[in-house]
Amino acid sequence: MKTIEESIELDVPVSKAYNQWTQFESFPQFMEGVERVEQKDDTRLHWVAKIGGAKQEWDAEITEQHPEHRVAWKALDQDGPNGVVTFHKLDEGRTKVMVQMDYEPEGLKESVGSAVGMDSRRVKGDLESFKEFIESRAHETGGWRGDVEN
Repeated sequence: MKTIEESIELDVPVSKAYNQWTQFESFPQFMEGVERVEQKDDTRLHWVAKIGGAKQEWDAEITEQHPEHRVAWKALDQDGPNGVVTFHKLDEGRTKVMVQMDYEPEGLKESVGSAVGMDSRRVKGDLESFKEFIESRAHETGGWRGDVEN
């Protein structure tokens, strides 16, 4: 099992960062390789992405969600990652976002990519793209404020 941990500081309030992160269907706008995220209901998502040049699809379930604090999920099959994103208020206009993901590299391409740190760089790049995405907007594209505890 491979664990990736990355973080970034954003120049937006924690509520804005959190609200945007809960808009899962917007992820293809700032996540490399993510083609589509379909929100089936409050806790279930279907992902379509290109990983190592190959198209992969998986379902995930949000297992824990607390406004302005954390979103945790687990893959419902072996193709997707499990993880948690936490939001930390630095001051009124700044937020630290931390991502931890666990996954099992499959096949030679993913194993080699993981060994040389390509997966960590991709997550870091996605966080940098999220920073640009949210900081360039006057308002987030939406927000879901519900609590989930599975």
